[in-house]
Amino acid sequence: MAGNKFQSQDMMTRCVPMSSLQAVLGGKWKILILWYIAFYKVQRFNQLMRRLEGITQSSLTKQLRELEQDGFLHREIYKEIPPKVEYSLTEMGESFVPILNQMMVWSETNLCPPDFVNPYGDQKLLQE
Repeated sequence: MAGNKFQSQDMMTRCVPMSSLQAVLGGKWKILILWYIAFYKVQRFNQLMRRLEGITQSSLTKQLRELEQDGFLHREIYKEIPPKVEYSLTEMGESFVPILNQMMVWSETNLCPPDFVNPYGDQKLLQE
């Protein structure tokens, strides 16, 4: 796993499962990156850049590399000109989809205004 402050011995003794999850998903953009890749099945770097308004190229690169290193993403490099790279979920990433769905439901129920209309409509939940 990519190292961060939640992997210190003091933090790990408090709650190992949640500390481990925080270590993997602690990046500002990681939940959204996983959501978009799960929703669209495959995403290219520039597609993610457009979807994640406000992210820098270096931040996206770093977050993608960490998610790949942690086993959530697969990176496929196509040897063509210009080079093309696609990201998809690994088996472990796919196993996280039910949790992403629950996060979406909880957020709509508890954080969104009552008149909120989800732009994803009936497809707001990811296929498991």
